[in-house]
Amino acid sequence: MNKSYYYDVTKWNVGDPFEDVGIVINSIIKDIKAKQNNSDSNNGGKPGAVIYLPPADYHLKTQVKIDISFLKIVGSGHGFTSSSIRFNVPKEEWADLHELWPGGSRILNELSADKEKSEEEMAAFLVKRQGDPRISSVEFSNFCIDGVHFLDDGSDEPNFENTYVNGKTGIYVASAQDSFKFTGMGLVYLEHGITVYNADALTIHDNFVAECGNCIELRGWGQASKVTDNLIGAGFKGYSIYAENFAQLLVTANNIFPRGKSIIHLKAVTRSLISNNILHSFYPGMVILDDNSSENMVTANHFLRDHEPWKPMQIHDNHLQDDFGLLSIKGNDNSIIGNHFSEIIDEKYLKPAGVELVIIRVKAGSRNYISNNYFVAAEANAKTGESAYSAQVDSLLLVEDRKQLGIVTVYIDDLANANTVLDSGSDLQVKLDKAKNAFRAVPTI
Repeated sequence: MNKSYYYDVTKWNVGDPFEDVGIVINSIIKDIKAKQNNSDSNNGGKPGAVIYLPPADYHLKTQVKIDISFLKIVGSGHGFTSSSIRFNVPKEEWADLHELWPGGSRILNELSADKEKSEEEMAAFLVKRQGDPRISSVEFSNFCIDGVHFLDDGSDEPNFENTYVNGKTGIYVASAQDSFKFTGMGLVYLEHGITVYNADALTIHDNFVAECGNCIELRGWGQASKVTDNLIGAGFKGYSIYAENFAQLLVTANNIFPRGKSIIHLKAVTRSLISNNILHSFYPGMVILDDNSSENMVTANHFLRDHEPWKPMQIHDNHLQDDFGLLSIKGNDNSIIGNHFSEIIDEKYLKPAGVELVIIRVKAGSRNYISNNYFVAAEANAKTGESAYSAQVDSLLLVEDRKQLGIVTVYIDDLANANTVLDSGSDLQVKLDKAKNAFRAVPTI
């Protein structure tokens, strides 16, 4: 019997990987299970396998179902390129573009869209296994999953490729698991990039997940995991990073760019760390600690909120008003220390007109500690443009002397008490009940 556990999809004897790579990978997994059918052989028995995707386009019409541990699916290039920019270039100009589609080791999720199908059914890769022990050490590395097209969702969006809706998911992990890894992946034009339920010791590192309706979603519950060193950017309807019922989650060194409705949204998350991230958004509600998220630390992050400079996307926003806060908190005992906030926007774009512009808002909770944060608020004087790249870079690099905006740096709602605000705004910039909260103002010149 052939004891090799390394498989090249282009050399496998079942199916055509260029026509339907799903059939090929499912057949390989079946072979692995046939070879590794003894759970205890010479102190081993099921070492797992590697499935290799050489650089090419692989159409996927059959869902890949993974129910074995110690499996690595790996390619030779994440292949990300902006489909959004191309789909907003007039078609008559496409002939002059160097390339039209994402590349590398690329899987095209071509599962047929159907409103009756669930997210689980529309995933290119479904990881699901019941029983003990939990499925462990499945890795996805260095290849691209492309949803190809978005669909008309009945909205006012004139170009359906800008809706971020197609029902498709890149990778859907439905079962509780241990020590999964997502590294070096490229995910584009999927309604859901990576969705993981019930994660333990999960690593999502060094991926490029962008132009997806939602990028990274950690659902159910989880612990002791990390989302680090990724490039991420969701659509205006979804989350860039979402986590619920999680403890000890590390979100560090990510560069998260527009235009997600929220950049990081934590719901009932405890004892976790958001640090050293570059966060950029066109809307308020950049980071949300919700549903009694408590004992978390948000530190050494750079927040930038400005106005959408690219014309095709200016009709969209996340429907939050500018008094919501760039950072919104409902929870207890959180530390918000040493962050930089830049609000660079012309007053005419604030919603509603005349609203107080709020940066940090504590809506509910006690004993939150807000200290030594720095705030810049100024008009942008930026121009909009037809080019997504040049318009955005021009606006980011503009640092000329501008009119300063009046802001509320920290707003403590009446439902919150016993919070501490130190050196995070002047006496005029911080709004709280001093009888119920501790406050030390930044001196004014």
